[in-house]
Amino acid sequence: MWSWPRTREQLVRTQHVLAAAVPDGWTPPDGQLSVGGCFVCFPHGDSGRGAAGEATWAAAVLMRGPQATGHQVMTGSTGAPYEPGFLALRVGALLESVVRGLPERPDVLLVDATGRDHPRRAGLAMHLGAVLDLPTVGVTHRPLIACGELPADHVGATSPLLLDGDVVGFWLRTRAGVRPLAVHAAWRVDAVTAVDVVRASWCRRRTPEPLREARRLARTARDRGISAGREPQ
Repeated sequence: MWSWPRTREQLVRTQHVLAAAVPDGWTPPDGQLSVGGCFVCFPHGDSGRGAAGEATWAAAVLMRGPQATGHQVMTGSTGAPYEPGFLALRVGALLESVVRGLPERPDVLLVDATGRDHPRRAGLAMHLGAVLDLPTVGVTHRPLIACGELPADHVGATSPLLLDGDVVGFWLRTRAGVRPLAVHAAWRVDAVTAVDVVRASWCRRRTPEPLREARRLARTARDRGISAGREPQ
């Protein structure tokens, strides 16, 4: 049902429809979660805020607890220039492809993007989940447009991120003395459950392990000049 629009106008319409959709809420299954993470990076010196057609390296990883059980790495190019609120045009299709390349579907997917914290309440983490039919959680260094006081300076502390009075995510302190992460409600996952997923997925570092490992794989592929279809050894 869901796909990647080709123009800004088409994407805006799709985002409004996504925001109004009411999919079944997701409840984590009993036992240890299978958590995926996906990440895309750009050439050195490029923050990703460039033009269409730029080289990209994307990775997805599958983890069950601390154990990585599969991964995929791909190269591609950006589909559109960088513009806040329109990342789906830029890297959505590449992230879909790399996640579909995993050996099995995760229970939930961590995405380096926002979800409900978005001008039209449908950021890339939410859109990717709808396309893949997977529950998703957004994890970013800062909110996009939501606001909220920083949490107390101890591990596990949270404080809500609000957009027009609605809780669309939480600040989550994963390390004392370090800036917290913004954890976003996305496709089928509410803000409280999103925090629970991230809490279950970090391993003494600031970034939850599935997302950190996907970032490492993408950057390793970039640094080794790995082309499509090849993976770091």
